[in-house]
Amino acid sequence: MIDYYSTSAEFYDLVAARHVTSSGPALSAVLADVDATAGPVVEIGAGTGRVTQVIAAALPHARIVAAEPSATMRAVLASRVARDPDLRRRVSITDGTAQDMALPEKIGAAVIFGVAGHLDRRERIALWRRLAAHLAPGGLVAVELMGTAAPRPMPPTLSLSERIGRQVYEWWIAAEPVAADRTRFSTTWKVLDDDGRLVREVTDTYDWHAYDLDRLAAESGMTVRRITRVGSHVVPHIGVLVA
Repeated sequence: MIDYYSTSAEFYDLVAARHVTSSGPALSAVLADVDATAGPVVEIGAGTGRVTQVIAAALPHARIVAAEPSATMRAVLASRVARDPDLRRRVSITDGTAQDMALPEKIGAAVIFGVAGHLDRRERIALWRRLAAHLAPGGLVAVELMGTAAPRPMPPTLSLSERIGRQVYEWWIAAEPVAADRTRFSTTWKVLDDDGRLVREVTDTYDWHAYDLDRLAAESGMTVRRITRVGSHVVPHIGVLVA
């Protein structure tokens, strides 16, 4: 897999912190019925470990395999795991990718957040088949749907603004369809001083393959359901695949 994140990895945790605030409760609800004794939870694309913490809190007795191919992101992940005695005991970190990571013989669940769109249809089909073959009875695959069922343009948009010390970090996103099922995203981080002057700027691009719950059902051959609420709270869409 291409390393999509090392260029802007120093900023990633700012986004991930907001991400788990919105999606964490839904993921916790999805994982509530997972049998932690059936096998470890495999997190594909663990990033800096924010979602790893959600998994660990939802399943306090589960072992977790956190796979992250970006060395820069993995350094933050390892630091987060190492300083928490509970995570340090239960989380194993690997550099595996969605396409080729070694899977345990049996897994209780798999969590795939912010990753599936980096894979084309052929790669996703191969992943679903591999996961289905290793899922323990009653196991599930939680996939973040990301709201990108079809390519659509987006002008440069300010998506996040955070102050750290005497600097403000702005995250700008733009998107352009480049194929019937693919969008090219451009992300720009701007670091500004107290007077609004640009200190530095980091820009990156990546392609995102469109998918939705219907595509996942057709590709995987699994039973699927959508999670949109936890109690009275509307949450980002999460697809749950069950073999």
